[in-house]
Amino acid sequence: MLLGSHLRRLRETRGITREAAGYSIRASESKISRMELGRVSFKTRDVEDLLTLYGIVDEAERASLVSLAKEANVAGWWHSYSDVLPSWFPTYVGLEGAAHLIRVFEVQFVHGLLQTEDYARAVVRRGMRGASAADVDRRVALRLERQKYLLADNAPEFHIVLDEAALRRPYGDREVMRGQLQHLIDVSERPNVRLQVMPFSFGGHSGESGSFTLLSFPESDLSDVVYLEQLTSALYLDKREDVTQYENALKELQQDSPGPSESRDLLRGLLQLS
Repeated sequence: MLLGSHLRRLRETRGITREAAGYSIRASESKISRMELGRVSFKTRDVEDLLTLYGIVDEAERASLVSLAKEANVAGWWHSYSDVLPSWFPTYVGLEGAAHLIRVFEVQFVHGLLQTEDYARAVVRRGMRGASAADVDRRVALRLERQKYLLADNAPEFHIVLDEAALRRPYGDREVMRGQLQHLIDVSERPNVRLQVMPFSFGGHSGESGSFTLLSFPESDLSDVVYLEQLTSALYLDKREDVTQYENALKELQQDSPGPSESRDLLRGLLQLS
């Protein structure tokens, strides 16, 4: 998706049609469309020919994009869980693993990267009613594997605003919720994690459209991506005007929510009440 998005921007900047781009690599206009949406694999020769057509002659830039094409064709570790994942989610896991900054607003439940094993199991069981115990175990295992991102040497910055509703809505029994609240307090102390709570007392806020995730990447020429999960699919937005609106909404949420220290105090208060 990232490579396809970059190739699309290069093509549009040069005023080249998809038909012309397809002709240059001996392919159809529809294949260029699928490439730009990240829905097909990339042949190195095709990428090199498109870069030539788009006037990219700098060797370092060409090498970076060709390398990205090769990486895009390598199956990630999460593909071994594809039997229990919805079709759109492996793409998100790949983007999440490549991001250096992850910004989130959550309403329904605690974000997957911050869930305890018991809480995650309760969430998965609720969302996969009728699933076998083995499938639930595999979905939980994937969630725990993703959490290693936050502990790695090159861990991304993770900024999250949790609506108080996500903290008060029970998943699992009392002990599960107490464990989850304590885990949030503990993980919020990590240097790469900034956790804030939007309290009920604030009233209406800029997260009125629901949960969303903003992913930013270390390569400066790759655009940010907004991830919006729906019941039967997901949206990935990378147009600057779309991303800007979500960035502004998150900035307002961060400004209007108590800071990390005050949010930890709120979490401690909820823990005492639970």
